[in-house]
Amino acid sequence: MTATEIAAVRLPTGGLAHDVRAVKVVLRREMLRFVNDHTRLVSSLAQPILFLFVLGTGLGSIVKNAIPGLDYRTFIYPGVLAMTVITTAMFSAASIVWDREFGFLREMLVAPVSRGAIVLGKCLGGALVATAQGVIILAMAGLVGVPYDPVLIVTLLAEMLLAAFTITAFGTLLAAGMKNMQTFFGIMQMAIMPMIFLSGAMYPLANLPAWLHVLTVINPLTYAVDPMREAVFGHLTVDPQVMALLNPGINWFGWRLPVWFELVIVAVIGFVLLQLAIARFRRTE
Repeated sequence: MTATEIAAVRLPTGGLAHDVRAVKVVLRREMLRFVNDHTRLVSSLAQPILFLFVLGTGLGSIVKNAIPGLDYRTFIYPGVLAMTVITTAMFSAASIVWDREFGFLREMLVAPVSRGAIVLGKCLGGALVATAQGVIILAMAGLVGVPYDPVLIVTLLAEMLLAAFTITAFGTLLAAGMKNMQTFFGIMQMAIMPMIFLSGAMYPLANLPAWLHVLTVINPLTYAVDPMREAVFGHLTVDPQVMALLNPGINWFGWRLPVWFELVIVAVIGFVLLQLAIARFRRTE
């Protein structure tokens, strides 16, 4: 009677290197999904282009006498960039609900990696996808009077990436508890539209009624749009009165927030949302 040899079973080891590899895998999957989904690419660009060239041109014809020497489309351009980023980032987060419906999310959750690595990979992937989508709108800058200055382009790219990461973390937090796509998209629309319209993307933050000023100040997206507008207006030659009207910045009790402080606020919000999303995923079965 011969003894049967039993093959040794090797379990995957954990550790930082294992989690980094998991982040890279999830990130790569997000990028491949974006590249291969041409319908999503086109549909995500339709709304920003309509806002920039159709709505911007229409409203510009009304307010052109109030802002001499400046195209209204130039003013809303930073807001359209932010709109592109936020919409694409939220759609990236929606893939979590899709993966749950088709069972792929369960496979990821039972994998021998930390759930924090899965969430981080998802947020980084969504941020890169949203920024890549924003690059297409960024390439149209010259059509609306925004110069192709290398410093400006790099600054806007960095600010878009930060905003995209924060919004993807927010979307991931929402998606972690959603069971179907219809519910998620309903919540997404309810969250996105107020955030966009209360961020100053389409109108100046100066001379607002008190109640509207309060809403813009507590809206996190305001702190992502304003640095982009500051960057754009910093490369324009504009009459001081027009500058004061269209680019007043964000004020807390008469103190105008510096751009670096606004970016810190966006980064802190993104970090907190990431931690909440990770905690939510750890409770997900």
